[in-house]
Amino acid sequence: MIGFIITMVIVGLIAGALARLLVPGKDPMGIGATIVLGIVGSFVGGFLGYAIFHKDASQGALQPAGIIGSVIGAIIVLLVYRAVSGRSHHRSVY
Repeated sequence: MIGFIITMVIVGLIAGALARLLVPGKDPMGIGATIVLGIVGSFVGGFLGYAIFHKDASQGALQPAGIIGSVIGAIIVLLVYRAVSGRSHHRSVY
């Protein structure tokens, strides 16, 4: 169990960092948020892999993906986060 958690943190860090590098723009998030981005992206990538290719159907729809699926999922999560957080910011009147 501890090995799985350590693996998820390492894959999350790599996938989150690659997603932040591949998507242009400024992202004010620390290392913890980058790890969470990668971990969530891994499950999004696993779900997309299951939905599109129906691979590993015995494991269910919610499963971690490989590094490429994790990066793709993290990019999607980052873009959704930017779209949602961009609307929630209040603009100040000058």
